[in-house]
Amino acid sequence: MGHYGRGMEGTIAKGCIRFIFSTRSSATQKESAKFISRVDHLVYATPDLNRGIDEIEKLLGVRAIAGGQHPQWGTRNALIALGPTIYLEIIAPDSEQLQPKDPRPFGIDGLKESKLVAWCVNGRDLERLRSEAVRNGVPLGEVKSGSRRRPDGVQLSWQFTDPSVPVANGIIPFFINWGESPHPARTAANGAALISLRAEHPDVEAVREMLLYLKLDLPVSRGSSPALVAVIESPRGQVELR
Repeated sequence: MGHYGRGMEGTIAKGCIRFIFSTRSSATQKESAKFISRVDHLVYATPDLNRGIDEIEKLLGVRAIAGGQHPQWGTRNALIALGPTIYLEIIAPDSEQLQPKDPRPFGIDGLKESKLVAWCVNGRDLERLRSEAVRNGVPLGEVKSGSRRRPDGVQLSWQFTDPSVPVANGIIPFFINWGESPHPARTAANGAALISLRAEHPDVEAVREMLLYLKLDLPVSRGSSPALVAVIESPRGQVELR
C-alpha cells in the first residue's frame, strides 16, 4: 500500500512517521506551487474500498468521504480534498455492480496491494489537446465521457482522456474537463493538502520528453520500476504516499 518513506527535502524520523522539512528556495517553492495548481486529482487504487479508506486514514489521519459509483467501470470511490480544486481519489471494484465487459481502469482487476497509480490534470478542449499530443509522441487515450451520482443525489459528468490507456505506466497524466459540474474537492473530506508530486521510472529520458511537451514540471528520477510519490500535509505531519 502507500507507505511512509523518505522525501525529497530531508526527514526527521519520529516513531514510524517521517516528517519532512523543506530546504528549497522561495523561487523553487513558487514553481512547485504553480505545478501543483495544475493537478486535478491523484488516483489511489485498491482491491477493496474499505481497505483503501482504512489505509489512507491510518497514513493521513483523515477518513475519506464516499464519492459514488462509476456505472461504466464497475467501480466506486471515496475522496479526500488536497486543496480547493485537488483531491485524492480512492477507487476500487464495486461489488454492487455486475462485472464490466472491459477490464476496469488503473489495473484494478489485478491488484493485490493498494498503490498510487495515476494522476490527472485539468484541461480544456480535450479533443485538440489529445490530437496534438498524439502527433507529438504522447499517446493519450481517446476523449470519453464519464459520470457518477454523489450520495446526495447530485449528478457529476465530465470529459477525459481515457485512463484505461496508461502512458508510461501512469507517470504521464490523463486530462479531465469537469464542464459545468461542481468540482469533487468541494464536498470531499478536509484536513490534508498536496505539497509535492514526483515520479520514478526506468526510462527517464522518454518520460521527461513527454512531460516537456505537455509543459508539466513533474520531477522524474530513475527507478527500477515506475512509481508516483506524493508528499501530503496531514494531521500526522508531512507523509509520503506511493
